[in-house]
Amino acid sequence: MKAAVGDRIVTASGVVGGAVRDGVVTECPHDDGSPPYRVKWSDTGEETLVHPGPDTFVDPDARAARGEEAEPRQGRALTWDVRITVVESGGSTTAEATVTNGPPDALRAVGHARKAPEDPEVPLIGDELAVGRALRRLADRLLAVAEQDVSAAVGHRAHVHK
Repeated sequence: MKAAVGDRIVTASGVVGGAVRDGVVTECPHDDGSPPYRVKWSDTGEETLVHPGPDTFVDPDARAARGEEAEPRQGRALTWDVRITVVESGGSTTAEATVTNGPPDALRAVGHARKAPEDPEVPLIGDELAVGRALRRLADRLLAVAEQDVSAAVGHRAHVHK
């Protein structure tokens, strides 16, 4: 891995569910661009010394934007946000899950939950069921889009395992 001052560096979390962090290389003590690097993190503004591992890459687009030759792409990091809206009314809950940025076409799915008349009113359970169903449908839609994209890329009908 090689970096230069001003390059964007991205590191995946070492724990499940952890955040992906990105920052800017502020100091590169070796002339050949090898690690370690001093990085100013965008989420905290803190500067730390980074010894990058396999979960870290230098974004070559930052270097290319400065008119320098970019290193071949080592990986990439994306953030797709899912917005979930929940509406409850009279023992019925509806949840809408929408990918707000990510695939070129907006993906949206809806899930419903309805309590039985004899069951007690526990809004959290209705929320969990409706949101879970909306997210499951959203995942199915995303896999269907991926299947279409794979089919288009390979020139014949493809099947994506779920």
